[in-house]
Amino acid sequence: MKRFLAAERALRTAAPHELLDAVRAALLEQYDARNVELYMADYGLTVLRPVSVPPHTPEPVSVHNSPAGRAFGSQRPYLEEGRNGRTRLHLPVSVRGDRLGVLSVTLSGSEAARQWEPELAEIANVLGHELIVAERDTDLYLQARRKDRLTLAAEMQWQLLPGRSCSRPEYDLAAQLEPAYAIFGDNFDWSATADHLMLYVTNGMGEGIEASLLTNLAINALRNARRAGISIADQAALADQAIYAHYQGRCYLSVLMFDFDLTTGRTVVVDAGSPRLLRLRNGSVEPVDFDAQLPLGMFEETDYVAQDFHVEPGDRLVFVSDGVHAVASPKGEAYGDEALTRAVQATRLLPAAEVPRAILRELSGHRGGAVPDDDALVVCLDWRGRALD
Repeated sequence: MKRFLAAERALRTAAPHELLDAVRAALLEQYDARNVELYMADYGLTVLRPVSVPPHTPEPVSVHNSPAGRAFGSQRPYLEEGRNGRTRLHLPVSVRGDRLGVLSVTLSGSEAARQWEPELAEIANVLGHELIVAERDTDLYLQARRKDRLTLAAEMQWQLLPGRSCSRPEYDLAAQLEPAYAIFGDNFDWSATADHLMLYVTNGMGEGIEASLLTNLAINALRNARRAGISIADQAALADQAIYAHYQGRCYLSVLMFDFDLTTGRTVVVDAGSPRLLRLRNGSVEPVDFDAQLPLGMFEETDYVAQDFHVEPGDRLVFVSDGVHAVASPKGEAYGDEALTRAVQATRLLPAAEVPRAILRELSGHRGGAVPDDDALVVCLDWRGRALD
């Protein structure tokens, strides 16, 4: 325990840009580690990129077929037997279900790795929390996440997001956007309290900076209304007014809004546009339709009406934007409901955090490798609900 407290103290007191140096020094001293590396998941969730300063720059490793990738995907420590009797312990670095990367620690052997695994896993957890705080003051970890340059529109969109996944006893929630380095209009947002989860899935119009500016205005207008404590129907109305006041109907934004009661599963919904929802329940996939209302900002002073919906323990909800549902194959065939239903079925055994990326990979195959001409957004919610006393 003294070892753990010393490592934790080192992380808590380190400068934001020196977290890796601090954890490396602590693990070398307290756990007799031989080497320590930190890898961050890139925006496209394809590789784990090292946090380092040249010339000490390890190569990125694959999320899908590497020992570190196994720890990242399973969210469990993974032991890799190395040369000369040394062992590498790969530890997921996550914060409340948001998967950030992997801490890889080289130890003297498998016995030491098994002995210290629980404490090292806790240190990786502390590191994750410190990384989130540090990103307010340094670009180091955000730079490590990019394998290519982000467009300015994509930079704005990623900075707007709450995270890529989160977990609570009542649910697991995850989302992914593509093309990760050139997105501009689609977005998602969520916020939880003790008893409620609010989720927005948006599909903005336009391209480039203009699309990103529209989405930024809309999301911040929705957040402003949400933080005032008003209903989602009134949130939609106030955001609609903010967008219309600025664009006068020239630009508008589609949004699907949910307010989930964590205790009962009763849900209030506002459907203002094109994002779609599929539900996997008891092995069967079906589309869920609501009474569609006007997108936000299309006309002045639109009134929005909330609808009732209900989720049950074991339900999986998959939300997609038009960039998924309407994407065309090289022969011009739209992806459509049938292919999307197959994709949801095919990924039913995956955890929620793996589903968006898996569906987007399948979508890429349908598209035939062509450069996408629209954003693609997938959000997955696994609902467990709250156990009643």
